[in-house]
Order: sequence, then C-alpha cells, then structure tokens
Amino acid sequence: MDFGLVLQTDPPGSRTVGLMRRAERNGFRYGWTFDSAVLWQEPYVIHSRVLENTEKLIVGPMVTNPGTRSWEVTASTFATLNEMYGNRTVCGIGRGDSAMRVAGRKPNTLARLSEAMSVIRDLAEGREAVLDGTPVKLPWVRDSKLPVWMGAYGPKALAMAGREADGFILQLADPYLTEYMVKAVRVAAVEAGRDPDEVTICVAAPAYVGDDLAHAREQCRWFGGMVGNHVADLVERYGENSDLVPTALTDYIKARQGYDYSHHGRAGNPDTAFVPDEVVDRFCLLGPAEAHVQRLKELRELGVDQFAVYAMHDATESTIDAYGSEIIPALGAGS
Repeated sequence: MDFGLVLQTDPPGSRTVGLMRRAERNGFRYGWTFDSAVLWQEPYVIHSRVLENTEKLIVGPMVTNPGTRSWEVTASTFATLNEMYGNRTVCGIGRGDSAMRVAGRKPNTLARLSEAMSVIRDLAEGREAVLDGTPVKLPWVRDSKLPVWMGAYGPKALAMAGREADGFILQLADPYLTEYMVKAVRVAAVEAGRDPDEVTICVAAPAYVGDDLAHAREQCRWFGGMVGNHVADLVERYGENSDLVPTALTDYIKARQGYDYSHHGRAGNPDTAFVPDEVVDRFCLLGPAEAHVQRLKELRELGVDQFAVYAMHDATESTIDAYGSEIIPALGAGS
C-alpha cells in the first residue's frame, strides 16, 4: 500500500514544502494539496518547490476541476513540471466544490469533467486534442506521463471513474462504503472492456494518531462537513432514500444547516457540529497506531492501493512521524 500526505496550501508556502519533505523521509510516496484559488495559495507554484526539494515524491492536486483554469494551462503546467523533475505528477480532478462555489459558480457537470480529463491527459502527454472545436497540441512535450485520478461518490460519477480514469479517489475511509464504491468502479471498468486492476484506488481521509479519542474527533470533525457538501448534492439529485446511494453515506446530513466555506477543511469548523461521533469514527482513522494499522489492512483487502492522510489538525508533524515509524512499516510487503 502506498501512502500520501494531503495539505491545504496555507501560507507560508515554505511550511507546506517542509512537511512534504518530512513525509518523504517517513516513507510517503505522494504529496497532495487542495486546489482552491480563493481560499489558499496557488498549489502548482508550491508543487514546483516540493519537487525541487524531494527526490521521488509524486505531487498533484486533490482535487482540481475543469472550471477554474483553462485545460491547456492545466496540461501545460503538469507537462512543465514533468520536464523539469521527471514524471512525478498526478492529476486528481473532480467536479469542483470550494473552488467553484466560493467564486459564485456551480460545480461542473460530469460531461464537462469527462471531456476535461481526456483533453488534459492528451495535451500533457504530447497528443493532439480538440479544445473548444480547435485542434491543439503542445509541440514541446516529450515523454510526459500524466495519470488522471477522479474523485467520485455518486453512481454516475463512480461509473465514469471506472470507464475513463486512471485512478479513483474516495474521500472517506469507511470500510463498508469503500467496498460499495470500489465495486461500482470495478464493475464499470469491466463493462468498458478495461482491466479493473488498472484503476488505482486511493482512499483519502484525516488520520490522527493518539490516545485521546475525543480530542481527535474534534480535530477531524470538519471532514464530515466537507464530505457532506458532496452528499448534499447527491441527496438533491437522487432523494433521501434512493436505492442508488447508500444511506450509510446520506443519513448523517439530515441536520445539516448550510456551510460557510471560510471555515472549509479546518479544525473547529462551526458548520460541522451536525456530524456525529459515529461518522467521524467511520470516515477517519483515529486512535493509537495499532488502530490505524488494523483499519488500513482492512482497506487494503478491499483493493485500496493508497491511503492519503489529511493532516489538517494540531498533530500534523507527530502523525506524519508516527506513520513513518509505526504504521507504514506495518503495511509493507508480506505484512
């Protein structure tokens, strides 16, 4: 199992770079950042510094979207980083939540996301693509590779990830929901004539290593609110009791009263009081190291290839170090 670190790009940017270096020293192979231009610093500028100051770490956004920057600009950015530092990038992408809503826009449609994934991948890898009706190619690109991993929750998005994406990002670590959604992605891949094992499965969730479970819950409750934004969209589309969306995902947002993105992804977010302890425990990895190892082995058995640690809490450094010393070694080959 691979491991990634997910951070917001809060200033100073040098701290993000330092934490990514720390993660690589501790055995993490991926470094992810949010991509929400109004709320945080520009991720790709920081990605270039991370790549310069690490040896093998693979970097990317978790997640970008098709609406906040032109697709040829996104592709050119990835291809430039690949040319400078080797093929050490991955494009996590979705419909867009905070990046779109804070700027007064709605999330992108799945049709637009589908087209964007194809165009960005083709351009970044040096192939011609049709952009707004015009054939376009980046003539300077040589030997660039860009895996495109798609974030998804709903049935149509899961099917699209299985058909079209190189990887699937699931932002929660509940074993039941992981099994349900990984199965949907794999079924879609098979129906599209793909080898389902070619779709990398990445689960991303907060992890907090420590014995004070009540404190860890309060530091990570924000995550249930973040996921709840996507769940609210699903409920609006499919209804509260749809057979197409599991109630284990939707039930908990019934008391949701709205959401202020100024607190997005932050411990103590006042708009996430509706998230019960049971959901925090299911969605996140909390407790002593052995509890993390147990859950991660369960997720690995379900086909998860990477666990990406959201580390936005008051124990960022100690959690990275605990993963390096106790948890990542326990998930090594043969364990």
